[in-house]
Amino acid sequence: MIKIHAIATALVLALSGAAFAQEYVATLRAGAPLAEQGDLPQIAKRLNTDLRQVRNYPEQPPLIPHKIDGYQIDINVNKCLSCHSRAAVGDSQAPMVSITHFMNRDNQFLASVTPRRYFCTQCHVPQSDAKDLVENTFVDVDQVLEYVAGTKSGDN
Repeated sequence: MIKIHAIATALVLALSGAAFAQEYVATLRAGAPLAEQGDLPQIAKRLNTDLRQVRNYPEQPPLIPHKIDGYQIDINVNKCLSCHSRAAVGDSQAPMVSITHFMNRDNQFLASVTPRRYFCTQCHVPQSDAKDLVENTFVDVDQVLEYVAGTKSGDN
């Protein structure tokens, strides 16, 4: 009898939990119920300024400041290297691929881009004017340093 009562209680809790979740789950669906397709958001406009973006933290991969729609990056072709390779930067005036992209896993330098750094969009992304999907309280490293310097001078 106790076993049946425990199973019934668990079933009631599971069903009420599912109903609660459907009503109160925070999502990026702009208020559309989970069982319905909501309005699709507008695709953010890509920025195409060719201006280098400021990095927010050490070792952040640089953002791509131009459109890359239609760029072929696969095992046979890398369109990025037509401007950013060592041989092309003189004509293109684009920044050269970082020297770290020529290092293999054993920190040996290769003559060409290492296969583990060949697929650029694995780390580098084009910039867009998209609004934040969730609240963002990110603080870049310069603001952290200013805060630390201010607290140290205030302690004296």
